[in-house]
Amino acid sequence: MSAHDPAVHRSTPHESAARHVTGSAPYIDDLPEPKGLLHLAFGLADRAHARIVSLDLDAVRAAPGVVLVLTAADMPPDADLSPVHAHDEPILAGETVEFHGHPIFIVAAETRDAARRAARLGKVAYEDLPAAIDIEAARQTGRMVTAPMVLARGEAAPAIAAAPHVIEGRVVVGGQEHFYLESQIAMAIPGEADEVRVYSSTQHPSEIQHMVAHVLHLPLHAVTVEMRRMGGGFGGKETSGNIFAVVAALVATRTGRPAKFRPDRDDDMVVTGKRHDFAVDYKVGFDDAGVVLGIEGTFAARCGYSADLSGPITDRALFHADNTYYYPAVRFNSLPLKTNTVSNVAFRGFGGPQGVVMAERVMDEIAYHLGLDPLEVRKRNLYGHDTRNVTPYHQVVEDNVAPALIAALEERSDYGARRAAIRAANAKNPVIRRGIAITPVKFGISFTATHYNQAGALVHVYTDGSVMLNHGGTEMGQGLHVKVAQVVAAEFGLDVSAVRITATDTSKVPNTSATAASSGSDLNGMAAQAAARQIRERLTAFAAERWQVSADQVRFAAGMVQIGAESLSFAEFARRAYGARIQLSASGFYKTPKIHWDRASGKGKPFYYYAYGAACSEVAVDTLTGEYRVLRVDILHDVGKSLNPAIDIGQIEGGFIQGMGWLTTEELWWDGRGRLRTHAPSTYKIPACGDRPLHFEVALFDNENAEPTVFRSKAVGEPPFMLGFSVLHALSDAVASVADYRLCPRLDAPATPERVLAALEALQARAIP
Repeated sequence: MSAHDPAVHRSTPHESAARHVTGSAPYIDDLPEPKGLLHLAFGLADRAHARIVSLDLDAVRAAPGVVLVLTAADMPPDADLSPVHAHDEPILAGETVEFHGHPIFIVAAETRDAARRAARLGKVAYEDLPAAIDIEAARQTGRMVTAPMVLARGEAAPAIAAAPHVIEGRVVVGGQEHFYLESQIAMAIPGEADEVRVYSSTQHPSEIQHMVAHVLHLPLHAVTVEMRRMGGGFGGKETSGNIFAVVAALVATRTGRPAKFRPDRDDDMVVTGKRHDFAVDYKVGFDDAGVVLGIEGTFAARCGYSADLSGPITDRALFHADNTYYYPAVRFNSLPLKTNTVSNVAFRGFGGPQGVVMAERVMDEIAYHLGLDPLEVRKRNLYGHDTRNVTPYHQVVEDNVAPALIAALEERSDYGARRAAIRAANAKNPVIRRGIAITPVKFGISFTATHYNQAGALVHVYTDGSVMLNHGGTEMGQGLHVKVAQVVAAEFGLDVSAVRITATDTSKVPNTSATAASSGSDLNGMAAQAAARQIRERLTAFAAERWQVSADQVRFAAGMVQIGAESLSFAEFARRAYGARIQLSASGFYKTPKIHWDRASGKGKPFYYYAYGAACSEVAVDTLTGEYRVLRVDILHDVGKSLNPAIDIGQIEGGFIQGMGWLTTEELWWDGRGRLRTHAPSTYKIPACGDRPLHFEVALFDNENAEPTVFRSKAVGEPPFMLGFSVLHALSDAVASVADYRLCPRLDAPATPERVLAALEALQARAIP
């Protein structure tokens, strides 16, 4: 690294990349198993909603290798796993099961195989109760897991009624399985006195600590949670890991033996929550130019049997129902519906994508109704700079780069010429129809629960010049650790190889927030920077006094410390500082400024800033079968001044593909009895290598963050997910060609080949008159 080449803004490899490739990166199931380790399994309910009439577990207890069997009657008083303190998530079903797969009892055995086999021997008699499996059935019951929210600005109903054109419709979007490569897993090891150490594959170590302490009636200082790395999370390990960690800790403390819980993949998919599926009813009024005058929307979500995070998730759907578009008069309301299915949880985007789905459908509706290019309609409705810049939640959009970014992508992708060529080709080919679409994204960055917008970090400098870093964020493959290490290295003028990151540990950095809401680098990077700067300021003051120079004559760069005319290696300088009794350790803290939110009034500034992006996708559809290929994708995305361009581009590519999968191939299906039938890789289709775009180009938009974030970077975890909408709307464009682009296809997601074929046939039937 040269003196003019800081550790940040460089494409530095992921800190565990080599270990990932060679298979030497240890995950929890790779750790040496302690002596006497017990393995756990659940006995699961075979009904969607029923009373438990009788429970016979004699065969379970008598099974080979079984050491302990626990039921709801054996749980500690008030043991509940609700992350929002709704007291609606008991560890085990007691008198009533609420969904098919609801855990009823726990088996602890000498081996994992013994535990799983014994768990299948339980005999349960049920009295069936009415079950609401889907959104429509839940709407009939009117039951909700939490209070709904309303966002409103202006008078939407009169504005719609007075508009020259009015359209009503419904868009339905399915759920999504997280499909992390590493399943849920936890291992608990009892310590001396009442202490317990928990290894958990979790995005939220402090919540695991709180849950274990709550259930075991322990003070927080008795519970330590450690998490070195996850094999993927995507939100599925923000709250879903609670039950596995708590049960492992409970068994460990009851038996005095270590306990590990790694569920089978099928059980993992049945027991843990998914992305919420939504049915959104909308009504929009617009003028002859396609500009929205007023809009209303009702966002009904299948939430499952308990609240979990459904409240903030359905809230965020409303926050992002504007996407990049200005609505002069607007009213949105949420319906977080209770269903007899597993409780849905956080998923990348946290409800934001389900809000964007309505915004993009409305733009298509307007375009086809007026015979306009959908991109032109989108551009006419974009937020402005000095006017038309207030969101439905009354936050002013101050950093709007969407118009410039879309214009740049339009030029880079040669959208206009390609769209004309596609129209000409479609007119000549009755079977293979192509489609093209550009869709944008504006995504708010911050937790809407304001108190989560804080982070801590711990930095040590050793006398050989090496640096140890610990922070409250978790590494799930996204590259958070290397980014935070780059920040610390930059502060000391070191190469990133000089900084070692240790496992996230609640005994080192307490009271952490979840690694979620795309905030990992923003929060933890700033906290680590604050810690490093404290040490650097002490070192600078020491150098200035010892060498009798001014502070501005002390510079840290390229592994050296320049003090006036003298130059020392960082290691030698650290040794001298230690000899002078300079403290070489510091804890740092950061809280996001400027944000506030009042849910009751639906007003505030919930987001510190916005991240923007746009994607242009081209597809080819076989009108005889509904099958399709994604031919080309061009993406231009705003990550501010990138901390690590290679990591950010990887996140954009992965987010896009995951979003595309949600909108095209990934279909969750429950049967009439409430059984999840897509519960394994054999029945649930995530995008594979053959599904990737044949031409795939990603570029970073040159845009320094207007807010003073860590080195002026922007979040990159969630926003790229919504770039996948360009594929859905390119498919819609191809389908619309069979009706001469005069009708909106209203293609719902996931747009599987079967659904595309049905949309083609329905559109052809509508177009015949």
